[in-house]
Amino acid sequence: MLPWLLYPFRDMVPGFSVFRYITFRVAMAAATAMVLSLLLGPFVIRTLTALKMGQHIRDVGPEHHRSKAGTPTMGGILIVLVITVSTLLWCELSSGAIWVVLLSLIGFGLVGAFDDAQKLLKKQNLGLTSWQKMLLLTAISLLVAGLILHFGLRGASTSKLSVPFFKNFKPDVGIFLIPWIWLVMVGTSNAVNLTDGLDGLAAGGTLIVAFTFAILSYAVGHAKIAAYLAVPHVPGGAELSVFMGAMAGACLGFLWFNAHPAEVFMGDTGSLGLGGALGTVAVVIKQELLLVIAGGLFVLEAVSVILQVGSYRLRGGKRIFRMAPFHHHMELGGLQETKVVIRLWITAIVCSILALSSLKLR
Repeated sequence: MLPWLLYPFRDMVPGFSVFRYITFRVAMAAATAMVLSLLLGPFVIRTLTALKMGQHIRDVGPEHHRSKAGTPTMGGILIVLVITVSTLLWCELSSGAIWVVLLSLIGFGLVGAFDDAQKLLKKQNLGLTSWQKMLLLTAISLLVAGLILHFGLRGASTSKLSVPFFKNFKPDVGIFLIPWIWLVMVGTSNAVNLTDGLDGLAAGGTLIVAFTFAILSYAVGHAKIAAYLAVPHVPGGAELSVFMGAMAGACLGFLWFNAHPAEVFMGDTGSLGLGGALGTVAVVIKQELLLVIAGGLFVLEAVSVILQVGSYRLRGGKRIFRMAPFHHHMELGGLQETKVVIRLWITAIVCSILALSSLKLR
C-alpha cells in the first residue's frame, strides 16, 4: 500500500524513490512487524489473561512443564495480525502471490484458533480431533492450490520441481501437483505445530527459516540472479520476500514475550498459520524440497513423532525416544529447557546455511 501511495511523489520528495526497492521494503516490513508486536504484545497478553485463555498442560509431558499451566495461549493472533498489517503496508497489493499467501496464513491460523478455543472450552490439551483438523486444513490447501494454478503463480513449467544440489534434474510431478501442494502445506503446518512445545522454540525456528526464504524469494524473483544460480525464475516471486520479512519481524517481536519463561504461547493459531504460510511460499517459488533442508528443525521434530508412533505400534510398545517430539527427548535426557531451545536454534541456523549453500553447490 505505502509503495503505491508514496512512490508517485518521488520527484517532489527526495528519498521516496526507495519505495520501489524490494530490499528496502523487506527491511521496513520486518521492522514494522517487530515494532507492532512489541507495542501490541502487552495488550494482547492482558486481554488473553482477562479472558482466562490459560494453557492446559498434559500430564504425560515433562514434570516441570506443569508450572506453565495458566500461561495465556492463542498468542498467534498477535503474529497473524502484525504479519497481515505489515504485509499490506509494504507489499505491492497487485501481486496475486501475496494475497494467496495471506489466505494461507489467515486460513490456517483460523483453524488453529478454533482448535485452541476447543481446548480451552474442554479445559484440556485436546481440541479438534486429528481428522477434523486434517479436513479443515485440506480444504484450505486445495483452495490455495487451485488459486496458485489458476493464476499461474509458479511461473513457467508449473509442475516441475527444483532439486537442491542438482542443476539440471527437474522432476515433473504432472497431475500430482495438487496433492504435492497439499502435502507441503499440511506437512509444514503440522511440523511447525509439533515444534511448538518449548518457550521460544517455534518462534525462533520460524524466524530463521523466514529469513532464509526471504533471501530465496528475492533470488528466484530476480531474473538475472535466478539465471546465475540456475534456479527457476518465478516472476513476482521477489514480492514474497517482503512477506517473509514481515514474518521474521513478527516472530522476533513475539520472542520478546515468548522467551523463557514465556508470558504467552502462540498456540495452534500461530504455529499452524506460520507453517501454512511457509509451505505456500515454498510452493510458489518452487523451493519445496529446499524447505526440507532449511526447515530441518521442523523435519526433525515431525520425523521423531512418526518414528515414535510407528515403533510403538509395530514393535509392541517399544519406543525409540524417551518422549516425542525430539525436544522432549532432549529434556528428559537431563538438559535444561533453555539449553535445548538454543541448541535446536543452532541446528536451524546450520540447516538454513546448508540450504543457502546448495544454491552454489550444483
